[in-house]
Amino acid sequence: MLKGKKIVLGITGSIAAYKACLIIRALIKRGAEVQVVITPAGKEFITPLTLSTLTKKPVVSEFFDRRDGSWHSHVNLGLWADTMLIAPATAATLGKMVTGVADNMLITTYLSMKAPVFVAPAMDLDMYAHPSTQRNLETLKGWGHCIIEPQSGFLASGLEGKGRMEEPERIVDVLDRYFDQMASSAPATTPAGEDASALRGKKVLITAGPTYEKIDPVRFIGNYSSGKMGFALAAECARRGAEVTLVAGPVTQTTPEGVQRIDVESCQEMYDAATRAFPRMDAAVLCAAVADFRPATRADQKIKREGDELVLRLLPTHDIAAELGRMKTPSQRLVGFALETNDEEVNAQKKLRRKNFDFIVLNSTRNEGTTFRSDDNQISIISADGQLDYPKKPKPEVARDIIDQLEHIL
Repeated sequence: MLKGKKIVLGITGSIAAYKACLIIRALIKRGAEVQVVITPAGKEFITPLTLSTLTKKPVVSEFFDRRDGSWHSHVNLGLWADTMLIAPATAATLGKMVTGVADNMLITTYLSMKAPVFVAPAMDLDMYAHPSTQRNLETLKGWGHCIIEPQSGFLASGLEGKGRMEEPERIVDVLDRYFDQMASSAPATTPAGEDASALRGKKVLITAGPTYEKIDPVRFIGNYSSGKMGFALAAECARRGAEVTLVAGPVTQTTPEGVQRIDVESCQEMYDAATRAFPRMDAAVLCAAVADFRPATRADQKIKREGDELVLRLLPTHDIAAELGRMKTPSQRLVGFALETNDEEVNAQKKLRRKNFDFIVLNSTRNEGTTFRSDDNQISIISADGQLDYPKKPKPEVARDIIDQLEHIL
């Protein structure tokens, strides 16, 4: 869907600047028109001549053309573009975007931009992890910008792969999907005059990831959920035109385009967010792995190791699924998940009835490589009408199967 799209590509002073050539080639191959705007530092890593050769357009870097003194209008660029992509985006550029420090052509173009903005950060891990950088990224997300980052998870030593720029092909894929989604959101042109998806215009709530129940300032009760399945569901619903609210526990997944994300940590916070949002929703998919118990008391200071044992008294947490099942109106749909270790179908059937779900998605720890932290899943969908069993698939494909079933009952 990039054919005929006008894209401003902003390049900043990062070692990853050379990858901009690959981005340009991929965009042009898919039919886009590219105008490069580069910072002075960016020219230290890649020459304007190389970029202009690829785009067949002069590269914009200074406010005035050095040859004839003509003015480069950042306002006109902001009106011309269908989107702006800043790749690579350094920590310095992120800071200038947030604070409005318009000291180069790229930032003035950004500040004049009327089209959506996509950002692919590139820096070392320490700079990426610094609170100022994280604050700037969260601010840009809050402004509706899409932050394109590598898909990776936690390692014991820290964030894996974070800070490096995402690969050019995937960056272009993100833009392609965005314009595809925008095209599919346009008024339907089918003979029947109906939308292609039953989800178009529907409001969908999705919960994802784990919850952490604090024992003291440094310890918690939690689980291994990565949030991958819930985020795949959110992306699929958004792709079909739904207005998605994603309530996410503490995970490192990137927010899908077009999704409103609410970050929480504890069951109480997820309960509050979900119960507030649910009354205005058409459907909810409860994919989060919520802790069933929390410590009866939480220490204000780190508990020291004293003696041979530590006894914790646990209390049940809020049952979010049961509460939404109680709140559900006849026009709403509610989908639950069941992760079981034994008697899978029996336990899932009981949960289906007890929580007032329309259907429940069952998976089992006995299917290796299909649950926490994995990229694949193997599910059964159980409803009052029967059971559908699916083979092992990547989670985005599993999300499509689940949302297909949701569309059938809307």
